[in-house]
Amino acid sequence: MKSVNNLDPLAHREGAATARKIAVTNPILALWHTQIGKKVVMAVTGVVLVLFVIAHMLGNLKIFVGPDEINAYSRFLREVGMPELGYGQLLWVVRIVLLACVTLHITAAIQLTRMSWAARPIRYDVKRNVETTFAARVMRWGGVILAVFVVFHLLHLTGGLVGFEPRQFKHLAVYQNVVAAFHVWPITLFYILAMAALCLHLSHGIWSMLQTLGWSTARNAAALKTLSRVIGIVVFLGFTSVPVSVLVGWLH
Repeated sequence: MKSVNNLDPLAHREGAATARKIAVTNPILALWHTQIGKKVVMAVTGVVLVLFVIAHMLGNLKIFVGPDEINAYSRFLREVGMPELGYGQLLWVVRIVLLACVTLHITAAIQLTRMSWAARPIRYDVKRNVETTFAARVMRWGGVILAVFVVFHLLHLTGGLVGFEPRQFKHLAVYQNVVAAFHVWPITLFYILAMAALCLHLSHGIWSMLQTLGWSTARNAAALKTLSRVIGIVVFLGFTSVPVSVLVGWLH
């Protein structure tokens, strides 16, 4: 019986040949075409995205201080860097960097999955690690949910193009827009579902990221796993506290 860890010889030879050809002209592209390179890309972009998620959550929590605070924060994000930069220019730089990180992260994840499938074209009759399989499925489907959520979120609370009555969305009136948006319970439910997916994604993804970057050791592995779970739970509670508070009437 074949082991699940054995790579398909043909796929291995083709991958190695491709890497050798690319290495002649560009070692960075050669690294990208390896599993290690894609995992590193996912880890590095993951660091950027995790930091953004935490910063975004902390910014959202300003809504509990009141409308003046959260609306002023929204204006600050567009005015930071002035007068050296124009209105909103630095914010667009951040958005472009985040878009690049998301694109690379998703591309690397899809290609890693395909490489894994290509290396094991036959389902071997062996007992698989249930925990690993579940984590992989959660990451894949959670990633799909998050991708759909990001698109909806940009159209919803960033652009006001969906989920609002005509002329209900007001530019820079974040508090009023959030209250109006989350009075619609299906939207609130979707946000909570997406944040649950984000929680699971962070819980497993941060741990994988720390392993890839070499920060996990035998001594701190348990602590880092706990840290990953705690971050995921805190992010879930922080983000969902806003729509839930609107729905139950604490924010109005």
